[in-house]
Amino acid sequence: MTANDPLAAALSGIDNAEGVGHLDHTVEPASNEIGSVLEVLADRGYVDTFQFVDDGKAGRFEVELKGSINACGAVKPRYSVTADDYEKWEKRFLPARDYGTLVVTTSHGVMSHYEAREQGIGGQVIAYVY
Repeated sequence: MTANDPLAAALSGIDNAEGVGHLDHTVEPASNEIGSVLEVLADRGYVDTFQFVDDGKAGRFEVELKGSINACGAVKPRYSVTADDYEKWEKRFLPARDYGTLVVTTSHGVMSHYEAREQGIGGQVIAYVY
């Protein structure tokens, strides 16, 4: 059976693994979008490392967790956001100001909302983590 939203399934699996104290998690199937979101999580310090494993099918990501994620998930529906509206979405999805990260897909790639705000570009909010 195929997943309707692989990104939501991946983030839910990571959240559940963090909740029970596991130090690693396997995300399958792999996709470019999930890989980009994992890069943002690694850059912001929420996961240690991750690597792609080619299994001859869709592949999978082996993710090493740090135990620093309180909650993470996909944002559905994917809301469009302008460069000036990030604070509104921070209030909606994050528990406090400057605590956590929104993952945004832009015309310049997938990045955190801090990078997008700094560059002055908008996009779509696809995930949150804190």
